[in-house]
Amino acid sequence: MNVRRPHISRIAIAAAAAVGLGTLSACSSDSSAAGNTDKFDVVASFYPMEFLAERIGGDHVHVTTLTEPGQEPHDLDVSAQQRAQLEESDAALYLSGLQPAVDEAMQQAGTANKIDAAKLTELEDLGVEDGHDHGGEEEGSAEEHALDPHVWLDPVKYAEIAEGVGKAFEKADPDHAADYRKNTAALVEELGELNTSFAEGLKNTESKVFFTNHAAFGYLAERYGLTQEAISGLDPESEPSPARIKELQEEAKADGVTTVFYETLVSDKTAKTLAADAGLRTDVLDPVEGISDQSRGDDYIQVMQANLQALQKALGSK
Repeated sequence: MNVRRPHISRIAIAAAAAVGLGTLSACSSDSSAAGNTDKFDVVASFYPMEFLAERIGGDHVHVTTLTEPGQEPHDLDVSAQQRAQLEESDAALYLSGLQPAVDEAMQQAGTANKIDAAKLTELEDLGVEDGHDHGGEEEGSAEEHALDPHVWLDPVKYAEIAEGVGKAFEKADPDHAADYRKNTAALVEELGELNTSFAEGLKNTESKVFFTNHAAFGYLAERYGLTQEAISGLDPESEPSPARIKELQEEAKADGVTTVFYETLVSDKTAKTLAADAGLRTDVLDPVEGISDQSRGDDYIQVMQANLQALQKALGSK
């Protein structure tokens, strides 16, 4: 932050980790990775949180992320070194319900400011379980569903989270509150423009149904009047049943589906197999869980714009 903290040696960090967080490995990174800087030090759980921290914090923040570029965030294991970084940080920004290892680490961490994005908007049960949307469920089966954590793919909900993060930064680092407020307003405006682009771009399409590799796009589909049909469930590594594959093949014919979307951070094998068997095209619909060399853009806004173009093509935008 604006007042530099005294340097904490690696020995001290290791001792703290051994007491509350497990033994820190000998290959500990330099303390500048998180904490001990002249800026407001923020540890973000994965890219969508990192993007918010950087855009809202601007020049006043030093942001590190627990999920490296190209790493699938659902499967993240939080290392002892990263747990120590959490202890050193001024704030931690995460989304509970998405990364179990992060949720556990946050419960144990003594971070001064824990900002849970899931509490800054309303998560919904979008009816996803066992790899697909069941639509009209029989009574009593709802408990098998989970609240969908993929809220950042709805620009409106993402803007709500941005506003909450901005207020949290203002409170935690009041010396720069005015700048955080200004940066938040600019980002919310940009997300509003993105929402308008999606609403107008997907208003008139030949089809309203799209197939995805995993059920990350429920909020996006709900926002813009579309129907997501996922090969897998909320977990991208879950395997679909043969019955589910057959169901999707039949639905593709009934609903005029042209494209099976896959992702950049997980295997595309099942998506491409389904597409080949059903005579469909394939394309990328990016859940923006991380930015890599394969991403169609350098940041959240650019990748979401590429997603819009992919959806327009697949759904037959008029």
